[in-house]
Amino acid sequence: MAIVGASGYAGGEFLRLALAHPGLEVVQVTSERNAGLAVALVHPNLRDVTRLRFTTFDELEDADLLVAGLPHGMLSGRVDELLARAPRLIDLSADFRLRDAAAYERWYGAPHPRPELLGTFAYALPELYRRDLVGATRISGAGCIATAATLALAPLARSGLLARRDVVVEAKIGSSAAGNAPSLSGHHPERSGVVRTYQATGHRHTPEIESSLGGGVAIHLTATAVERVRGILVTAHAWMSDGTSERDVQEALRAAYADEPFVRIVAARRGIHRVPDPKILDGTNWCDVGFELDPASGRVVMMAAIDNLVKGTAGHALQSLNVAMGWDERLGLAFAGLHP
Repeated sequence: MAIVGASGYAGGEFLRLALAHPGLEVVQVTSERNAGLAVALVHPNLRDVTRLRFTTFDELEDADLLVAGLPHGMLSGRVDELLARAPRLIDLSADFRLRDAAAYERWYGAPHPRPELLGTFAYALPELYRRDLVGATRISGAGCIATAATLALAPLARSGLLARRDVVVEAKIGSSAAGNAPSLSGHHPERSGVVRTYQATGHRHTPEIESSLGGGVAIHLTATAVERVRGILVTAHAWMSDGTSERDVQEALRAAYADEPFVRIVAARRGIHRVPDPKILDGTNWCDVGFELDPASGRVVMMAAIDNLVKGTAGHALQSLNVAMGWDERLGLAFAGLHP
């Protein structure tokens, strides 16, 4: 396999995971800015793990699998070249996440350059789209905030417990979720755009969440950057039907996630770890989900924590590849996290 755009956060994280995956062999990684350099000069955590060097895109060779970690908007202009190079393609950007061309233009501010390909990529959220992923040859990674928010809210949307259409979502994100990764020159090599520390409205992950929840929920999303590199904590405020109990919410979560290998329900009543916490998820593919219900108002606060670079980007893409290939979903994703 090969990774295009492997010096950025997303491509670099997929490389880290792929190097430890028993079914994958990484033979080529590209980076225009860092062509010719050893991978370890950009990703020092991979020192003595790989001797690969970055090549240019023009030097890309055929492979069984291509993973694209390119900036948003770039893959769609070169997708035919990549599809001609490999029978399987994973896109870690937002280019093919949405299925509707009008929605793409509304949220991304320009017409999609290849609208006929929208809907041909399976969405990399196995907990909701596992059937679509089985045998898939084109996979689009889900947005990191969208992953956490969807996993927090999907059990409620599926169970019919929601009394109101409107749900308020607040996401606290690390700098890597804002696309601010350094390179040797001090600039991020494979992502573009200005880091925004606060986005009160109009976040582009909104349509992903609404689509995954079935279209009957209106998401009002705010994202705030915090002093971390990795991690997302989503806090979602929803209003439940009259008479909804804590047990009802617990049962909805269990029905959705009892058999999921990478979703954990956090329901501790003692100790300091009673709610999801991204600090203990660094490097892992887990999503921890918890909640608190206010019976007086009917408001439930759903919480979900992930490492945005793993479960929010490279990890769920690798998990989706495992599903597509018929492998154990947990392959290459066994790291349990660190504490303290």
